[in-house]
Amino acid sequence: MISHSRRHCVVELQALPARIGQIRRIVSAQLRHWQLDPLIDRAALGVTELLSNVHRHAQPDKTCTVEIEFRLGRLTVSVIDSDPRLPVLREAAMDALETCGRGLALVEAVSEAWGARHQTDGPGKVVWFSLTAAAAPVTAPPPVRITAKPVREPARTVLVAVDPTVVSAGLSVAASVSARPG
Repeated sequence: MISHSRRHCVVELQALPARIGQIRRIVSAQLRHWQLDPLIDRAALGVTELLSNVHRHAQPDKTCTVEIEFRLGRLTVSVIDSDPRLPVLREAAMDALETCGRGLALVEAVSEAWGARHQTDGPGKVVWFSLTAAAAPVTAPPPVRITAKPVREPARTVLVAVDPTVVSAGLSVAASVSARPG
């Protein structure tokens, strides 16, 4: 089930590997919709790590809820599951070649804050992280340059009424017009 309002989105799922990629795409699309593109990579990495932890460790089932909320310039991503055991951040002095166990260290590295707490309204826990959205730069639009070009007035058309009886018989009308004083 997916529900969302302008700045809040909730997705319920089974934390299975195939679903984790789908949730990453949903989170990315929602952040694009909220015009928070600079946060997409970090939020997608963080939610992937939290869901991977649910997949590996949560008991008795892998059902969880992902909640993303943007309020007052801060994006909070939470993963709620039914396992009451709180996660533990491993020591930083891990072997560089380890292939697992770095989930919370990565979440800590990509976020401004993170934490875990027991749910107040039921069994399980909430693991969350938050990211601060950089304020959009307030810059004035570049000035529009308007260059003045001289306007040429169209050539005036002069109409002259000529009485054909006055014009001498040997001159054409055009010649008589040009011969008149101006």
